[in-house]
Amino acid sequence: MRILLVEDDVPLRRSLARGLREAGFGVDEADNGGSALALAAEQPYDALILDILLPELDGIEVCRRLRAEGNWTPILILTALDAVEQRIAGLDAGADDYLGKPFDFGELLARLRALLRRRPGSDLPGELVVGDLHLDLRRRTARRGGRALDLTAREFDLLVFLASRRGEVVTRAELLEAVWGDPAHTHSNVVDVYMSRLRRKLDEGEAAPLLGTRRGVGYFLETPRQEPAAPPPGSQPPRGAEPPPTPPPLGRG
Repeated sequence: MRILLVEDDVPLRRSLARGLREAGFGVDEADNGGSALALAAEQPYDALILDILLPELDGIEVCRRLRAEGNWTPILILTALDAVEQRIAGLDAGADDYLGKPFDFGELLARLRALLRRRPGSDLPGELVVGDLHLDLRRRTARRGGRALDLTAREFDLLVFLASRRGEVVTRAELLEAVWGDPAHTHSNVVDVYMSRLRRKLDEGEAAPLLGTRRGVGYFLETPRQEPAAPPPGSQPPRGAEPPPTPPPLGRG
């Protein structure tokens, strides 16, 4: 597997590249955002490790441009440990996970393996359909009816995982494992926050919702049940059906 490592701190980049190669990965290196975009355009990578604070283009802008170009390679961003706003901005720009500096190299490897292992849709057909929802897994686009859904990378992954398990109630722990690669933080409300956003984008304004909640358990995606249409006036009852009873004659007064 080939990794693009983007880090402008030369000693850190060389140390990470050496460790990744010893772990069996092929590694290409870049020290600025422009070079990262050029390399990503030349060949596909299995994952990117991307520092936020880069010269020329910062990591958030690199991530945003890659996603705008349709490049959905998994991205692990590197941030300062206390830079909460950077982490949020990176995830909103389309990054899949983050790691705060300083970090243990073993944790970086574990997070990288989780990213490579859990890409939703990697072993699924090219399209998933649930009712009038169509998910194109190759282009990573979503439509409901004739309406395109503007989803973040994380929201799309959530929807793919739920669609692949249509009709089943999926627990928060399962979603954290499949989409975040971290089932341990079951106390976190991150799943509920993302599902609330996803529900607005998916079901708001629609006659029937697709996304359901089983309180205290999890979430599910299911085709809305169709109510049987009422028979047109004057139509004959189906063969075998009993006709309605004839009312008794009115007595004479």
